Amino acid sequence: MSADPLSSGRWLSIVGIGEDGRAGLAPAAAAALDAARVVYGGRRHFALAGALDAETRPWPSPIHEAYPEILARRGQPTCILATGDPFHYGIGAEIARLVPPAEIRAFPQPSAFSLACARLGWPLAECGLVTLHGRALTRIVPDIQPGARLLVLSWDGTTPTALAALLTERGFGASTVIVLEAMGGPRERIRAAQADAFDLTAIAPLNTVAIAVAGAGQALPLAPGLDDGLFENDGQLTKAEIRALTLAALRPHPGLHLWDIGAGAGSIAIEWMLRHPSLRATAIEARPDRAERILRNAQSLGVPDLAVVTGAAPAVLAGLAAPDAVFIGGGVSEPGILAAALATLRPGGRCVANAVTLQGEAALLAAFADHGGSLRRFSVDRASPVGGLHGWRPAMPVTQWAWTKP
Repeated sequence: MSADPLSSGRWLSIVGIGEDGRAGLAPAAAAALDAARVVYGGRRHFALAGALDAETRPWPSPIHEAYPEILARRGQPTCILATGDPFHYGIGAEIARLVPPAEIRAFPQPSAFSLACARLGWPLAECGLVTLHGRALTRIVPDIQPGARLLVLSWDGTTPTALAALLTERGFGASTVIVLEAMGGPRERIRAAQADAFDLTAIAPLNTVAIAVAGAGQALPLAPGLDDGLFENDGQLTKAEIRALTLAALRPHPGLHLWDIGAGAGSIAIEWMLRHPSLRATAIEARPDRAERILRNAQSLGVPDLAVVTGAAPAVLAGLAAPDAVFIGGGVSEPGILAAALATLRPGGRCVANAVTLQGEAALLAAFADHGGSLRRFSVDRASPVGGLHGWRPAMPVTQWAWTKP
């Protein structure tokens, strides 16, 4: 790197600062901060940095309103102050989407997760890492697994109490909840309590929570095909066995967006999102009562970011972001739905449609004749009481068409 950052085009410095303030900065990071003409950051960051010769500009709300102003300073020495590691759930990743890496110098400090592991002796690579900063609490539900060690970035001082209540509600009240406040500075404090007896008070807004999960609660299994009873439903539900086969046929990969048309209880969209944190889904449901039910199921099962659109397809599909995958579980025989879905699907995208009626099956047979793909039929028998004994009771067979768009 050139001794003069501006001569190499690196006009923007991103400096991570900890609770020990300027004293904890490496000499190169301190020099970058001192060389800046304008410094952006939170008021807490400015207090930690101490007196600055540069102009200080606190972040607006929402923070992205400052981005055009930062970009307008291209070529002038500018600094962004951030907490800890700016590229670990921090602003660094946001800025790097706008400013080429060749124009940035970054000076990270240990992240809150690294500091927590150093205090607790936990191996970072074996911990589940979750951020609830600006996110719904129930996002942590899929990570609550027996024996897991979780590290959680809190939204504020109320988060630890809310987490303890959630753990208790889900049968993991024996979990140990450790609250680590203001790590790395003179106000650092570490306290612990059992979730079902959580009584810590006056928790600082800047805190990280470590959870050693324990108890006999019901965790969400990692495989697709959740128990039907986990979904609030009115009977309009893709059953567990068919759901698992459908998820396999959809072939989820990180970053993809699914349309679940005729979503019913939302089970396919929810299980799609549970496969990987980067997966997104939009559940499309004509009935408002079912749409509300989908939202409740999404919250309960740990995917609160599921988008729900209420309205009848195909009309309601207009204007929605194009999907990478489409599942049609209800209404496949309705005129125009399948055609609209296929037309909107991105190239290389996957469409899977299930049918149990003769009319629906006819629509899938026609699609198979026109486009190719694969056609399969599934039948599931379940043991049911017959008097004082048991016998096999067959469910309605399901015809499934799967197709990849050229």
